[in-house]
Amino acid sequence: MFRVFLIAAALLAGPAAAELPRVALTAGFHRIEAEVAATPDARAQGLMHRRALAPNQGMIFVFPATATHCFWMRNTPLPLSIAFLDESGRIINVDEMAPLTENNHCPQRPARFALEMNAGWFAAKGLTTGAAIGGIDRLPPGR
Repeated sequence: MFRVFLIAAALLAGPAAAELPRVALTAGFHRIEAEVAATPDARAQGLMHRRALAPNQGMIFVFPATATHCFWMRNTPLPLSIAFLDESGRIINVDEMAPLTENNHCPQRPARFALEMNAGWFAAKGLTTGAAIGGIDRLPPGR
């Protein structure tokens, strides 16, 4: 009976977020603990259904090629900032994303990576176009 209760509770809790690998990134002297979304499934899931992120946590999206990769906030209830990065980890542009919207957020030129953080994080740290995100060299190749 207890086992049936545990299974039912797990099913009612909703979809479980798959555990993604994490990497330590840097932005100047700021440390970022980023989940790594390097597969099509992980990139498609992104931060959907998340209600909170710790102050220096985020998600780095790794693509197999530099291109115009656009994002939206469907099923994402927390406001986010996104920085599009080039092959070397330099910020191309930063955009603010409102929760639960389907507006497209695209890089101003082709990007290889995208880093999502809590809304306003990049502005609060003074990180704008041209700033470097360190640790990109430790990321797995995108699939």
